[in-house]
Amino acid sequence: MAGYRKLGRPTDERRAILRNLVTALLDNGKLETTVTRAKETRRIAEKMITLAKRGDLHARRQALSYINSEAVVAKLFSEIGPNYADRNGGYTRIYKLGPRRGDSAEMAKIELV
Repeated sequence: MAGYRKLGRPTDERRAILRNLVTALLDNGKLETTVTRAKETRRIAEKMITLAKRGDLHARRQALSYINSEAVVAKLFSEIGPNYADRNGGYTRIYKLGPRRGDSAEMAKIELV
């Protein structure tokens, strides 16, 4: 089935990991993780920023249903969304960092543009 990566986890764990990664990315502006997790995080984070660009109540509630922290949602709608008002997609950037020392997993840094 195409469309998403399973990340070697059961569904509930995968959703929890991605929710936490997206929350951390929007809170801090950058994040270091594996390449596959970074690519999945980018998919969801860009959807959240698009919701913030809309800025209405329904979009805020949709973002709150996914993001764990109300403070991050407030930051998303007050700071991050208006910054990208004139940009059509491509809100994040992924840099490959090389293999991780412990298990040689390919590492990447994802950040907001």
